[in-house]
Amino acid sequence: MPAPPEFLKFIDDNAESFIQRLAEAVAIPSVSADVKHRDDVFRMAHWLDAQLKSYGVETKLVDLGKHIMSGQELPLPPAVLGKIGNDINKKTVLIYAHFDVQPAHLSDGWATEPFKLTVSPNGQLFGRGSTDDKGPLLGWLNVLQWHSENNKELPVNIKFCFEGMEESGSDGLEELVEREVKKGGWFEDVDCVCISSDNYWLNTRTPVLTYGLRGISYFKVTVSGPAWDLHSGMYGRTIHEPMTDLVMLMSKLVDAKGNILIPGIEDMVPSPPADEQAFYERIDYGIEDIETAVGAKITLSPNKVDVLMGRMRCPALSLHCIEGGAVAKTVIPAKVTGSFSLRLVPPQTPDNVRPLVTSYLESEFAKSGSKNAMSIENMPGGKPWAADIYHWNYEAAKEAMRQVYGVEPDMARDGGSIPVALTFAEATGGNVLLLPMGRGDDGAHSTNEKLDRFNFIEGSKLMGAYLYELGASVRKQ
Repeated sequence: MPAPPEFLKFIDDNAESFIQRLAEAVAIPSVSADVKHRDDVFRMAHWLDAQLKSYGVETKLVDLGKHIMSGQELPLPPAVLGKIGNDINKKTVLIYAHFDVQPAHLSDGWATEPFKLTVSPNGQLFGRGSTDDKGPLLGWLNVLQWHSENNKELPVNIKFCFEGMEESGSDGLEELVEREVKKGGWFEDVDCVCISSDNYWLNTRTPVLTYGLRGISYFKVTVSGPAWDLHSGMYGRTIHEPMTDLVMLMSKLVDAKGNILIPGIEDMVPSPPADEQAFYERIDYGIEDIETAVGAKITLSPNKVDVLMGRMRCPALSLHCIEGGAVAKTVIPAKVTGSFSLRLVPPQTPDNVRPLVTSYLESEFAKSGSKNAMSIENMPGGKPWAADIYHWNYEAAKEAMRQVYGVEPDMARDGGSIPVALTFAEATGGNVLLLPMGRGDDGAHSTNEKLDRFNFIEGSKLMGAYLYELGASVRKQ
């Protein structure tokens, strides 16, 4: 069922007041990673709580405990939970977003004050958190406002879960979700999940629905030998050098075409179905888009499908850095550490790739005959996630996008990792949808982060249309 025309008109007519509300939210520097701004994250939680209550949402601020940051014990910002509607004949959707933001300073290279929303002549809304994630979060408030002010019943029951630590590891969130999905909990009887944070259109043209994310497994390899750094003129070609050993090991992980050289890693992933090439061909994102995004013509292949599959459905291994050497000094470092990560796809997990990585590195190091010592550290990782794109949750979102944007949305997996998607999928047992508002050039986490006015206003319409399609297509019997 399409969203009421009166709702769509309300969104258009109130665009300026919505932008002003976004300005209020951006002005609260809710930087979760900065001790000095912890009070601001709390302030943002209470601001959001008041907004939800004003539209008839029952809310609860949940204490998530304490943690250590920068050597200090700090209280974690509360999670803001909300619920509205309890009609047993309606589906219940759980909506997630976050209200904390990345650090930002004018001196970082911002063209405007990062915590003052600046509206450019072409309608771009510049400010930290505009697209990640205050704009998308406020889109839901815009939807609630029309229903509240016009005494209109929502087409579905809604549960909200808004957190203030997403940019700093989501401390306490997993435990909260696992607790609240149990009988009597806030998220009991949730039928599906919609996440409106941390995913974006692939480009600036075509809306996207995101149905998968790669997981991650991060490693550090350390090689040590002499008791201290040595003069290369005196000891070069005299001893086994840690840097030489480490570079040798790193060179055996991935080749110049991106193929992972660790036996068994690539073999875990099943071959794509016969019709999958056509699926990627339809996506409105190509080689030129990627070259523009990275600022150079350096894609691994001229073939669009190969490149998109490399980003969305294939595992990847990236080398990140080597620590321990010295620039412009002719020393032999006594100890060096290299770091690399694997982006994982189903059925890969950190647990099932770890033994393959460690055994391979140990074998290759043993073959070298080096007398140095090697150690491997596997940092905490995350599992990949993929959803059923033909589930009624996705069908509702597709139809909503057709109504609002007039086009068929691209269906895409994201190359990055959003652990909360898997948290909700596993805890609720329901389908999880990622519903982007922003564009691919919004610059989340970067300087001059922005959200286009078009995306903010039309994205608010999309959120309402999605709820109406959800309510009409899957009403409980």
